[in-house]
Amino acid sequence: HEAAHLPVELHPMFRFKMRAARSGKMKHWGLTSFYAENKAFVKRILKHVEVNGSTSARELSTRTTKKSSWWDWDEAKTALEYLFLTGELMSCGRGSDFARVYDIPERVLPKKILQMPTPSETEARKELLVRAIHAQGVATMRDLADYYRQKPAVVKPLVSELVEQGVLREVSVDGWQDKAYVHRNAQLPKRLFATALLSPFDSLVWCRPRNERLFNFHYRIEIYTPQAKRKFGYYVLPFMMNGEMVGRVDLKADRANSKLLVQSVHTERGVKRATINRALSTELQHMSSWLGLRR
Repeated sequence: HEAAHLPVELHPMFRFKMRAARSGKMKHWGLTSFYAENKAFVKRILKHVEVNGSTSARELSTRTTKKSSWWDWDEAKTALEYLFLTGELMSCGRGSDFARVYDIPERVLPKKILQMPTPSETEARKELLVRAIHAQGVATMRDLADYYRQKPAVVKPLVSELVEQGVLREVSVDGWQDKAYVHRNAQLPKRLFATALLSPFDSLVWCRPRNERLFNFHYRIEIYTPQAKRKFGYYVLPFMMNGEMVGRVDLKADRANSKLLVQSVHTERGVKRATINRALSTELQHMSSWLGLRR
């Protein structure tokens, strides 16, 4: 999923994408054309934020009719999102209604980040690939590309360069058809103890082919699926125990009664419910506490 929080230190690595969006080299299906047809309006929105400070789309809304769906954006929201795409605005938080709040980078980022040099596109892409392999441990070329939403055809020669430079090593993984890579400093752990409830938007979850290769775990988020057609539930979190995907849990936060509701629990094939109960109970308690719920 592309709507992810990133460390601010990565800002320089994404400036090439912001430049490409501003120049029109990288086109967004709705935002690029909107800017081409409404340049003066978009510039007025930017000027407003520069002068008046942080704002939300609601504060600048030009809407005169009721919103019909999540993606039913009015002109102000579309302009703000275009400026967000090009890096001329950033998100500085969310309001009580969970709506994005926008401001200029100079008031959002630390000065030291703003002053960091801007790498070339090639340098930035290679750095993102290196960060991806650190995060993934072992990965195919497509896995590495997907982690920061790069295109495989673009990064393929860069992966080859990183191999030639000794940064990456080629390896083979049993059952994988494509060649895989590890970082030159990678060490194989003796055992994995990772146990957690994973968000549907966790970076471990969103690359579906990788999940199926690594864990034999087929996952689809069903938020957008009509209730009658859902297989597991509305907001289902994969459950990892000791490095294995062992189940999935449909959760709901009952804010009125300060409870974390477990709508359903499904174990993966071959996994007995009794073997995961204690670990799952611990993780549910952590989740409830993190959400600020009493139970």
